[in-house]
Amino acid sequence: TGFDSDNSSGDFSEANHKVGEMIDLDPHQSNSTGKQNGETEIQENGVKRHRTSLPAPMFSRSDFSVWSILKKCIGLELSKITMPIAFNEPLSFLQRITEYMEHIYLINKACSHSDPLERMQAVAAFAVSAVASQWERTGKPFNPLLGETYELTREDLGFRFISEQVSHHPPISAFYSEGLNKDFIFHGSIYPKLKFWGKSIEAEPRGTITLELLKYNEAYTWTNPTCCVHNVIIGKLWLEQYGTVEIVNHSTGDKCVLNFKPCGLFGKELHRVEGYIQDKNRKKLCVIYGKWTECLWCTDPTTYETYKKNEKRGGEQKKMKPSDDVIKSENDEADDMPEVQDTVQFIPGSKLLWRINCRPPNSSQMYNFTSFAVSLNELETGMEAILAPTDCRLRPDIRNMENGNMDVASKEKERLEEKQRAARKERAKDEVEWHTRWFHQGTNPYTGTSDWLYSGGYFDRNFSDCPDIY
Repeated sequence: TGFDSDNSSGDFSEANHKVGEMIDLDPHQSNSTGKQNGETEIQENGVKRHRTSLPAPMFSRSDFSVWSILKKCIGLELSKITMPIAFNEPLSFLQRITEYMEHIYLINKACSHSDPLERMQAVAAFAVSAVASQWERTGKPFNPLLGETYELTREDLGFRFISEQVSHHPPISAFYSEGLNKDFIFHGSIYPKLKFWGKSIEAEPRGTITLELLKYNEAYTWTNPTCCVHNVIIGKLWLEQYGTVEIVNHSTGDKCVLNFKPCGLFGKELHRVEGYIQDKNRKKLCVIYGKWTECLWCTDPTTYETYKKNEKRGGEQKKMKPSDDVIKSENDEADDMPEVQDTVQFIPGSKLLWRINCRPPNSSQMYNFTSFAVSLNELETGMEAILAPTDCRLRPDIRNMENGNMDVASKEKERLEEKQRAARKERAKDEVEWHTRWFHQGTNPYTGTSDWLYSGGYFDRNFSDCPDIY
């Protein structure tokens, strides 16, 4: 998550700081479509082929001292601290939220199951897969400007998505997605609270995630685990997710409790997820285990307990053989990163719920983006004419960073932040309140908590009253 602000301390001039040397991309890994940036090839089957690489590789961050900025911020909330643009990735936080939809096939799988237990298993896998794209993504997305939006329609995947930055202080992003076949609605709001703890930055998630399966008249709600970036001062950056995620089926009373385990001593528990699904009478129906960076399995509680007892007695453990599409172990990381144990301990008879997608071969030179993430800022020919003027794809600092124009991107970022400051001062002077365009504040119908709800109408494409934020 991002933690830029229009309340910059002013003691760091990004535009005047020389950026490190670029990393050369393998020319054989360039855009396989043969199109210029922004153009999309149409395959013979009529499905769009999205780009497979960014226009320019990421920049080296080795020339920057994050400590000079963060040393004043230990224990403080970071939403008002401006970071050098070299620590960003060329996506807005609104686009990062859209990465929830990368594993939408899990929602489709949930919609296809008649058994409520199997539906919950698929929803649990979807909730875990939503954080999987963050693995090794140590660049921060751009903080959205107030009123910024992002839309994505993927007919090949069967959904459309709209998000809006509905508040700047505190920073709140609201989103809404629906299946093109009218089979699901997925919506929520995210307010990440960020703190710096000396060697790490912690993002505590706030806001409710809601998934509605319309065919079964079911609604599931949950919140995300806490995300922590380690070694922000020195050493190799690494990520962990920890905390308890409770997924509640408000129709049946079933609940899935997932424990994202903290790293622990010697990295024994790093990336591990364990939990269970219980019915409304608290009877355990199945156990779920795996890693949020690799895969998720489920088995019945009796089998799981028997296996654990044998494990404690020193019984032989059967290790799951890493397949080609599982990302390699991080055993060769810096000394400050815990040694990652071998892959998931497979329990015989378990059912595979989800496995991470293989990343592009040049992903490490593209901010460790997945194939889905690479396509998010793609500006296709003719798209500017139909997009809302507040869409992230039209944001000049992100666009210039993606194209490798780092100095221009830094200057544009400063200009946009100053424009946002001036607009806020003008509203305060005239005593005018900010009005969101596509979402309104209300109550989540299932949890009873405060939430931001979609007001509708975005895809009618009446953008006449959208704010001028760029």
